[in-house]
Amino acid sequence: LPHGVCNAVLLPHVQVFNSKVAAARLRDCAAAMGVNVTGKNDAEGAEACINAIRELAKKVNIPAGLRDLNVKEEDFAVLATNALKDACGFTNPIQATHEEIVAIYRAAM
Repeated sequence: LPHGVCNAVLLPHVQVFNSKVAAARLRDCAAAMGVNVTGKNDAEGAEACINAIRELAKKVNIPAGLRDLNVKEEDFAVLATNALKDACGFTNPIQATHEEIVAIYRAAM
């Protein structure tokens, strides 16, 4: 599977997960994407950012979900184990557990 496509499919779901601790940063991201966040609190701004990411993905023909990439639910455990080994995960605002990563994959189907 192409790395960039997988990242694009997962990004909105990861940001929903991250919004628990990074709503202000996501609100700033929405503003940087040209979304009017005037009068929006951090949670509303985070939601606007996630929606903008989803809209951008549609515009550039990113698959709607992991299912469109032929990922199956039985793959989740191995994928989550590998994700936990990826050094990029250490820079995420929340250190996700195996179960949380599986839940993100499930949401991204």
